[in-house]
Amino acid sequence: MDDFGRLPPDDYQLAGQVHHRLRRAHQRASAIFIDLIGDSLLTPTQWAALATLYAEGPLSQNQLGRLTYMDPATTQGVILRLVERNLVERQPDPQDRRRTSVRLTRIGQALVVDLTANAAAAHERTLEPLSEEERVQFMALLARLM
Repeated sequence: MDDFGRLPPDDYQLAGQVHHRLRRAHQRASAIFIDLIGDSLLTPTQWAALATLYAEGPLSQNQLGRLTYMDPATTQGVILRLVERNLVERQPDPQDRRRTSVRLTRIGQALVVDLTANAAAAHERTLEPLSEEERVQFMALLARLM
């Protein structure tokens, strides 16, 4: 019984809940990424920003956040940490000076090129327990949930 006199549902098991399983899978995937990426200071979220800027070119902070599914506060924090490492630079957007444009520095570009194979290896290691058919199905199911 809780503080309001309610009994917990008899059939509720945390381990069987989707949010719990996705969180655990995310923890595993993040640990594999950090182990394999080859840069102990680089988080999966920072990698998402770097890889997106490499693929898309300069973007506004807002665009970068939307493409990487980060909220504005997270986007700003990620950019600040990458600026501190001289991996990206910010400047006023040439079309709209109220916006800030973000782009990779040469060091950032080189880092993405150097670490892309490691990121791909982390992807493969994360999916290693699955057969090829299961991998395709798993990725398709994740896409449907997003």
